[in-house]
Amino acid sequence: MSMSPSSVRVIDPILSNVAQGYAAQDFVGHNLFPRVPVQVTGGQIIEFGKEAFRLYSARRSPGGNTKRIETGYLGKPFSLLQDSLEGKVPREFLRDAARVPGIQLGTRSVNTVMHALMRALEFEQAGIALNVNNYDANHKIDLAAAKWNVDANNPTTDIETGREAIRASVGIYPNLLLLSARAFTAVKNNANVVGRFKYTSADSITEAMLGNLWNLPRVVVGTSTYYDDTAASFQDIWGADAVLAFVPEQVNSMEEPSYGYTYTMEGNPLVEQAYYDNNAKSWIYPVNYERVPVLSGMLAGYLMQNVA
Repeated sequence: MSMSPSSVRVIDPILSNVAQGYAAQDFVGHNLFPRVPVQVTGGQIIEFGKEAFRLYSARRSPGGNTKRIETGYLGKPFSLLQDSLEGKVPREFLRDAARVPGIQLGTRSVNTVMHALMRALEFEQAGIALNVNNYDANHKIDLAAAKWNVDANNPTTDIETGREAIRASVGIYPNLLLLSARAFTAVKNNANVVGRFKYTSADSITEAMLGNLWNLPRVVVGTSTYYDDTAASFQDIWGADAVLAFVPEQVNSMEEPSYGYTYTMEGNPLVEQAYYDNNAKSWIYPVNYERVPVLSGMLAGYLMQNVA
């Protein structure tokens, strides 16, 4: 009988829980693309249009038929991508070289790997969210000639335009604003924004203050970077852009209308049992993460390019 890789893989349940619970402040892409489990490696994205936000009449007359609704429609195909990296605990880190590393050293190794895997996922999520070709003409604007770090331009006006564009398309206001680090710096120093807080607070402007100003429950800042070998320098993953979106605050399944999701194989990320590598004289911790970020509701998003 042939055996699939998953049938012979031995999982470390404790460290898999560590990997699945890993979070880092500098990664914010999960706000736009929350993780939802899938049980297949490929299929079609459940996409949402106006019908997902429609007001349905559920009233039924005696003996009448019960109405049915669709939660979404099958759109573009998706195929999960599998990322695999191994963490290493050198034998020299162990007080007793003959012993297996304890949970603390294993956790440190897995967290180091997860940080690298999450950076790769953040890069992919930003690539989707900042791709101008993923939006129609009513859900994007290029502010290269009206940057927020110029006081003559008012970020609040642009935010309100984006909020209304989303509400006009899906009947609900966005509940999330993702600002790149450069966008956040431009906003909090813009005279039009600073003036709104001049008589109410002497504190530095925070994400929460901007959320209250613009009636947005969540404002997050993408500060993560990556090293570009070609340019030989660090680059901002979220560039100089900003994205407004509607994303459920509590996600239960992929059938809920949302700007985006990260389809994730059930049980991932997972950590395989550690093994000893004689050549490296180290204990090795393989970590696998099978997932793909998808845009499931473009009408629930609004891209602002080159804001800073």
